[in-house]
Amino acid sequence: MIEDPYLGKYITCVSARSTDKEILKKAQDGGIATTLMVYALEEGLIDGTIVAGEGDKPWQPKPEVAMTREDILKARGTRYSISPQISWLKEATRSFGLDKVGITGVCCQMQAVRKAQLYPINMRDVPGKVAFTVGLFCMENFPYKSMQSIVEDHAAQSLGSVKKMEITKGKFWVYTERGNVATVPLKETHKYEQPGCHVCLDYVSNLADISTGSVGSPDGWSTVFIRTKVGNEIWSKAVAAGLFETKPIEEVKPGLDLLRKLAKEKIDKNQKTVEERKTFGVNKGLRNPYA
Repeated sequence: MIEDPYLGKYITCVSARSTDKEILKKAQDGGIATTLMVYALEEGLIDGTIVAGEGDKPWQPKPEVAMTREDILKARGTRYSISPQISWLKEATRSFGLDKVGITGVCCQMQAVRKAQLYPINMRDVPGKVAFTVGLFCMENFPYKSMQSIVEDHAAQSLGSVKKMEITKGKFWVYTERGNVATVPLKETHKYEQPGCHVCLDYVSNLADISTGSVGSPDGWSTVFIRTKVGNEIWSKAVAAGLFETKPIEEVKPGLDLLRKLAKEKIDKNQKTVEERKTFGVNKGLRNPYA
């Protein structure tokens, strides 16, 4: 087991992409999360998985319980607005009757899953039914209206015409169905971020069974951390089944150096916010009655 102060604990790390051409057509990068959940479902390792599906408005995410390959494929790609996945954890086990639940989510959601397993307040019988988690790298996220402002006001594109969005190389990128490409410098998007993102001390979903994201790997590929025994068993079988192409992370560019740099930047910056909040609202001139 490797332990890194910024990348967490992991068994191994590789650069990979799915061999499923259908999944890759609309994948954000290497199609890792989608391929893994489809494989786990088809092998009976999970009964269904909680995904960020399509909401009522363009690019508005909505949590859904996906129980077929088709349902999982509909949730491909990244929507840069939070989807309350964990609110559906109890729903998945009780309303849908799932005994083995898969969950895909960002760093804070992986933390919530583990907390629910350790302290199952109002989650009776649920913790033991979490069978497999795939975490996504995440620097920040946006409320839906904020994301709409970034795309429509700053990038000057209609949200309904957007094919894909991504954050890379210091910019927020917007791709439309008609081939237009617009960018917004990230310094213009910071004011729109979810305030809760500024106290998050995790960039690589280090509490997931497997975590993945684009940083560190070439375009079209993803960096993959295999972190737990469950994750290692599923990953090894999926690779043996020919579902992924893989390369040692040491042999690709930009590799773990960039990933570690960004993870350090997020954690160090947010740690300062955490320290500042410890004294928020405290009148230092008053005597502490509990001292």
